[in-house]
Amino acid sequence: MIRIGNASGFYGDRFSAVRDMLTGGSLDVLTGDYLAELTMLILGRDRLKDPARGYATTFLRQLEEGLGLAVDAGVRVVTNAGGLNPAGLAEAVRELARRVGVDITVAHVEGDDLLSRADELGLGTPVTANAYLGAFGIAECLRAGADVVVTGRVTDASLVVGPAAAHFGWTPDDHDALAGAVVAGHVLECGAQATGGNYAFFTEHDRNRPGFPIAEVAADGSSVITKHDGTGGAVTVGTVTAQLLYEIAGPRYAGPDVTTRFDRIRLSQDGPDRVRVSGVRGEPPPPTLKVGCTTLGGFRNEVTFVLTGLNVEEKAAWVRRQLTESWGETAPRSVRWALARTDHPDADTQEAASALLHCAVSDADPEKVGRAFSGAAVELGLSSYPGFTLTAPPQRGAPYGVFRDAFVDAATVPHVAVLPDGTRIDIASPATTRELAEPPEPSLPPPLPDGPTRRVPLGTLVGARSGDKGGSANIGLWVRSEAAWRWLAHTLTVDTVRRLLPEVAELPVRRYLLPNLWAVNVVVEGVLGEGVASQARFDPQGKALGEWLRSRLVDVPEVLL
Repeated sequence: MIRIGNASGFYGDRFSAVRDMLTGGSLDVLTGDYLAELTMLILGRDRLKDPARGYATTFLRQLEEGLGLAVDAGVRVVTNAGGLNPAGLAEAVRELARRVGVDITVAHVEGDDLLSRADELGLGTPVTANAYLGAFGIAECLRAGADVVVTGRVTDASLVVGPAAAHFGWTPDDHDALAGAVVAGHVLECGAQATGGNYAFFTEHDRNRPGFPIAEVAADGSSVITKHDGTGGAVTVGTVTAQLLYEIAGPRYAGPDVTTRFDRIRLSQDGPDRVRVSGVRGEPPPPTLKVGCTTLGGFRNEVTFVLTGLNVEEKAAWVRRQLTESWGETAPRSVRWALARTDHPDADTQEAASALLHCAVSDADPEKVGRAFSGAAVELGLSSYPGFTLTAPPQRGAPYGVFRDAFVDAATVPHVAVLPDGTRIDIASPATTRELAEPPEPSLPPPLPDGPTRRVPLGTLVGARSGDKGGSANIGLWVRSEAAWRWLAHTLTVDTVRRLLPEVAELPVRRYLLPNLWAVNVVVEGVLGEGVASQARFDPQGKALGEWLRSRLVDVPEVLL
């Protein structure tokens, strides 16, 4: 096997994780995932200010101590922290190695940045445009002896697939093995989410700081998910299921190297903090590559009114009408109001007696959402509802970004491994491809017999994890017994989701059954507006949609409780 650990799930994750993973136990490879949709926009703005930037500087600071530890332990490092400038980060790592006196070789992978060709490829005029490359550029760098491999925008799972492919000598036609490693990479990519972080049934597990996950990948692509001994959190079938359901859509999970069948994954507890992943099957990848494009969407601003005590609804209606009338002909393009009833009757603190009325606006014209907007709210201070106050002083409008997907022919995207000696190796796109298609809907299990029910929160029985994909969000839900699965599959229909989550009632909703995981995946299109950077709703990344759904009351058979 090859033992691959993770030390970062996003740009800003636990700083000590690199040191902790390198000193906590044995590893062959340490990976770090620093890129997300919002991160690419942040790095794009960095690059506009300084063309030498565009990579995750935190990774360099972590390596100041971690580089020597990695060399001493014989651990190779693979990271996508190169962002928009993998060559720049690779050179910065070499300079760091010289400064701290560590002898290493560094390679990098490039070709994903399509910004200079955006118009030619029909992508418009984005701030960033990056194709999601696969794992074989990483594998080529490792085969050439690189101690550190830096990439730009590869798929998150490629950080695990690349080292496994290099270790076992897999070829692009080893679809089942590649798919198994994709599953292991998907579990590892978000760090401690696989070891008890953000876990629905967190009260049942160790709640000390969760350790970061490790995948022991075998030659056939099967794996065991675990963590270093003595670290907090837990690795169970539940924690791994939760991460498998994170930010996916249908049972066919398309990638640049392989399409992975999530409806074939089998999980089993293999001992304390060890979960075996088996049965994964792979199919040829689609002929196109996904391209993530970020653009500047305009400018946004918001104000929050505090409404305290009695007549909250009337106070909200009054100030809303006043502010709207004050705009006249200069109303912003988009206006969203939300009243959060955080107030409690007969409260023993003023904060507990208060509700929050949010007004968020956006427009292409910064003037319409700047002081003209927030200043108008302040001007109501002595002529509106009793107890008028705002949570913050007036602000200028701020630019916001929009993320969108595009797809281009894989053969038109360069994929280049730049080896430690500077040799450039072109990585061919897969010779065998297959257009992506939805598999047939699996049959429903037999329903439970009729019997008495009790009205309880859905989360009494059902776990959930949700997340963002552009303007859409997914909610993965799972149960922990065959009987509960029979109930969930029949109960949690699209109509039920719309009824329980009124905010999504008018949006396109799709449901996918995953009987092998006793799980249902729900995809809600457009719930996040133009994506996380547009801040279209209270929870802009949809991370808590699943917890909201779990809190809703449903009728559950008493036999399951």
